Amino acid sequence: MFTNSYRKRRAKVKVLGVDHIGVAIPSRLENLLSFWFTGLGLDSSDPEVIPDQQVETIFLRVGGIAIELISSTSSDGPIAKFLEKRGPGIHHICLQVDDIWGFLQRLKGVGCRLIDETPRRGARDKLVAFIHPSSTGGVLIELCQSPPQ
Repeated sequence: MFTNSYRKRRAKVKVLGVDHIGVAIPSRLENLLSFWFTGLGLDSSDPEVIPDQQVETIFLRVGGIAIELISSTSSDGPIAKFLEKRGPGIHHICLQVDDIWGFLQRLKGVGCRLIDETPRRGARDKLVAFIHPSSTGGVLIELCQSPPQ
């Protein structure tokens, strides 16, 4: 049973929805992209390189959320290490939030292990921060907040 103090703590900031599911791929192989584009008929964003994360991303729209295909631009980047250890597949789930700073403070306050203590710029010019899988039951969670309009 949840206590009243728990309910009060969680009421201050909100998850607005699932923004995207990140899928690590070994490279932008044409046969793999053909599945997503031609096979499923999904529209995509233009490729975007994020130098500080050593990745190239492409977003595919599926209803109200997206699938982010992520490939490494470096042999020693985080996605390259993920692929080496686990192989291609789901990398993370990203939740759109209304106040990323507030969420990080709340998560730190309840003892969550954070990969990013402060947000940074991610793909599509969003602020992003990752929560360590050890605090989420084994799932890498990304929080994102859209830039002001």
